[in-house]
Parts: sequence; C-alpha cells; structure tokens
Amino acid sequence: MPDSAVAPLEATDFDTAIGRCAIAWRADAVARFSLPGYAPGTGFRGRGEARSVPEPGTGPRAEALARIRAHLDGDLDDLRWIPLDLTGPPEFHRAVYAVTRAIDPGQTLSYGEVARRCGAAGAAQAVGQALGSNPIPLIVPCHRVLAADHSLHGFSAPGGIDTKSKLLAIERTPGFGEPTLF
Repeated sequence: MPDSAVAPLEATDFDTAIGRCAIAWRADAVARFSLPGYAPGTGFRGRGEARSVPEPGTGPRAEALARIRAHLDGDLDDLRWIPLDLTGPPEFHRAVYAVTRAIDPGQTLSYGEVARRCGAAGAAQAVGQALGSNPIPLIVPCHRVLAADHSLHGFSAPGGIDTKSKLLAIERTPGFGEPTLF
C-alpha cells in the first residue's frame, strides 16, 4: 500500500449514470469514494482530506473512472482490478472489505455469511459496522451484503437503502429492479 506521507490524497468529481460521484487517490490507489448525494463541503474534499485535481485523461485513473461509469451504465465489471489504499481501517474491517470485494456483481451475501468467511461466526453486527464505515463503496461493494432474510438494511451512503436497491438493480441482482405484478 502507498505511504500516505509520500503520496497526498487527490480527489476528482465525475458524472455517472446515477449522478455525480467523487473519488480520491493516493498515487494510483483509491482511498475514498463517494456515491451521488453527498452534500458539498461534507465529503472528503470538504473536510480538507484531499486536494482537488482535474479528471485524468489517460492512465490507470482514467481507466478506473471509465470502468466505474460503464459499470453504473450496466456494463458490469467487478472492479477488483482497481488498486485500493486501505491504510486507515482496522484489521477486521479490512478482512470484511476483502470478503465483500470478492462478491460478484449480481450476487449477494448476508452479514452473517461475511462474518463466517472472515473467521468470525456470530459477528454479523460487527460486519455491519465495518461496512457502515466503508471508505470505498461500490469498489468495495457493501451494497451486495444483505440481511439474512434478503432485506435491505443500514446502507450509510447518501440515499440509504434506495441507493443500495438502485445499485443492486443495475447489477441485475435477482429480486431487485424486476417488474412486479402488483
């Protein structure tokens, strides 16, 4: 992982099919991501955590933005190839993020299943807390983790469970975004 003392955090806002997102990098590794709906001045740039840089035209950052846009347009990509800088979260959170990142688009796991895969059976609530502080939603796809009964709970990104449902529908996850008879 990049050394945060050497590589400052740089952020770019960019438009997507679901609205304006923001991404912050250390070197070419993503350190933060904001889904649409964040209030100006409240995101990582507003708190002074990152300096604003123009959207890249070429290179790994430009490729990542292009694939994120395509994913949100329905041309699905697991986005696992995008390097991450997870130098802040505790070890358990990083384990949760690793398990969550391995969930393919269109698939889901329960909080309990994520806990079991982290070697912490019975820690579903701790998994929820870790995902609630996920600094890189979408790329660490916390929206793919559901309650044991397949219901939507506690999505901390702007828009809450409506955003979570929208992301699951884009990914053609069974049971989300499908027409109903009533």
